[in-house]
Amino acid sequence: MVRLNVNPTRMELSRLKKQLGTATRGHKLLKDKQDELMRRFILLVKKNNQLRIDVEQELTTALSNFVLANATLNEAFIEELVAVPANEVTLDVIEKNIMSVTVPIMNFHYDETVVEAPLNYGYLNSNAELDRAFDKISTILPKLLELAEVEKTCQLMSEEIEKTRRRVNALEYMTIPQLEETIYYIQMKLEENERSEITRLIKIKNMGS
Repeated sequence: MVRLNVNPTRMELSRLKKQLGTATRGHKLLKDKQDELMRRFILLVKKNNQLRIDVEQELTTALSNFVLANATLNEAFIEELVAVPANEVTLDVIEKNIMSVTVPIMNFHYDETVVEAPLNYGYLNSNAELDRAFDKISTILPKLLELAEVEKTCQLMSEEIEKTRRRVNALEYMTIPQLEETIYYIQMKLEENERSEITRLIKIKNMGS
């Protein structure tokens, strides 16, 4: 570790000791922040993984039903059903602060009655597979929207954890050791100067005796 290029004076020693105290406190605060961010991040990742599994399973079921329906129904009929959206979804995004990380809270607004009856169509041209496909896709909407919010939060927290980790490492492996080595160097220099001064005074005294 290369020490700082400073003059070995008592004033400089005092300044560096204060700087070391500030760096040490800052390191502890950042380490505590990093640990808490990691704790919350792990909980969010677990939630995200479970949500993703649920969403993917339900989407797979819906897709299977849709493929079966598409194989037995007139393709033009299905295209006409999905050509125009049955419902509008609006999104309000507000910000929330988690350990100095600004994350989005996504409030989705949609007509919940559409979940109960997603599309209005006659049953003459339909079949059970198509009904189940539309029902499943509609009921999965809230989970899908929640997954979007959780995944974005995980991404932002991951970026903050990485930034905090770099700052912690910079303090722990560079700034603090550099300050400690420089302080040690100045103390040794000052002690050496004191010994030299005492030796000089003794010689002067002996010369005068």
